[in-house]
Amino acid sequence: MSVYVVSGVSRGIGYAFLTELTKDAQNTVIGLVRDKASTAKKISEDETMKGRSNFHLVTAELTSYESLKKAAAEVSKVTGGAIDYLIASAGYVSLFDTFDPLSYLGETQPKELEEDMKKSFNINVVGQVHLINLFLPLVLKGKAKKVISLTTGFADLGFTNENGIYTASGYSVSKAAMNMAIAKYNAHFGEQGVHFLSVCPGAVEVGMYKDCTSEQMAKLTPLWAKFAAYQPNFKGPVTPEHAVGDMKAVWESTTAEKDGGAFLSQFGNKQWL
Repeated sequence: MSVYVVSGVSRGIGYAFLTELTKDAQNTVIGLVRDKASTAKKISEDETMKGRSNFHLVTAELTSYESLKKAAAEVSKVTGGAIDYLIASAGYVSLFDTFDPLSYLGETQPKELEEDMKKSFNINVVGQVHLINLFLPLVLKGKAKKVISLTTGFADLGFTNENGIYTASGYSVSKAAMNMAIAKYNAHFGEQGVHFLSVCPGAVEVGMYKDCTSEQMAKLTPLWAKFAAYQPNFKGPVTPEHAVGDMKAVWESTTAEKDGGAFLSQFGNKQWL
């Protein structure tokens, strides 16, 4: 039996963690969400979740320390003070900087750029650090002792420089910062057997571009071409469920002793597509 705490289970990859991990009736999955009522309604209407009772929903907001503190206390009561896995899935993926480089945004919308980068850092770094700090005492009392932070290949310097990836800047910068935070946690707690790991889910179809204009989509054409050049066998984004399976395989095949604090792809290496 394993106890998982997963942030951001209301949609996308986070929701897939909920549906995939609860397949095993021996698991207990606690999902952190901003809107508990709407997520509960979604689950009740999901045929794949029918008959499952091995999950709990807890209200939490990444941008609020007090909210996270209250959530950690509530989770502790549910689990008896211990959890095995903390999966930091929730995050902010900006559309603002998805289509244009930093220089263009700085020239045309400097104030908006500043605010969006602050938002990326506040959610993707500060919020994640608070989440880990508040739930770490529960992880330390668990059996598996694993903290998984979802990241992106866009945060990899080699991939960025070698392939000319100049968009999604705020998201990439914030995730690169969080990768370092995970390494810092590993440097401090690795010897206590806690396995900290940054794992990229790969390209995942979560409906990010469904409301984009034709002009915006046209700006993505060079990026798709770079993806194709980097990995000719790349067939497009996978489902969230597929991504969860890939990431789970990575954290199950790595150890704190050999891989603690690492930044890995969905393949367990540095191949991002």
